[in-house]
Amino acid sequence: MPQTGRSGCPINLALEQLGDRWSLIIIRDVMFGNRRHYGKLLAQSEEGIASNILANRLKRLTASGLLTRRCDPEHRQKGIYSLTETAIQLVPLLVHMGAWGRRHTHPSRELSVRAELLEKGGPPLWNAFMHELRHLHLGAPRPAHSVFRDLQTAYQKALARRARAISSGPAQRRDPVSAVPPKDGRVSTRRNRCASVPHG
Repeated sequence: MPQTGRSGCPINLALEQLGDRWSLIIIRDVMFGNRRHYGKLLAQSEEGIASNILANRLKRLTASGLLTRRCDPEHRQKGIYSLTETAIQLVPLLVHMGAWGRRHTHPSRELSVRAELLEKGGPPLWNAFMHELRHLHLGAPRPAHSVFRDLQTAYQKALARRARAISSGPAQRRDPVSAVPPKDGRVSTRRNRCASVPHG
């Protein structure tokens, strides 16, 4: 690709091609959430992307060669977005960004579990995931094992744990003294005896 940016620095050129934060967020959602339609990208956005921003960034990502768009055979008015090989090779970058975010920010558990698994899995897991992305988006052969399914399962389990924690509410705190039943039917006075011990 010929140099057309403000400088020949590869970091600058990469950032100019990727665009702003929304572009990487969209790539993340297509890559890790398999959200391939405009409607899903809009409705299921954790960050609440605006419709005009989403439409603009999808056009920009398609023009820059990071996404492709083809008509949905079931709904001719809709398009299906796919990652290109160039976008799939962003997996290591996104893994490192996720690892940095886990260390230096305060992410939610459910939204960081996939980043944690990919970080722990290292390059072999990243390569396996990229191979599966090539199957999902470029028509490559299906891999024997699905990393995408493993990541989704871990994410769904984390969501379920959070839902249970919210539904159960704060745990009831039991007083370890009052919780001891009196053996002879009389109220225990151990609290008062402890309280009457002088301190210091």
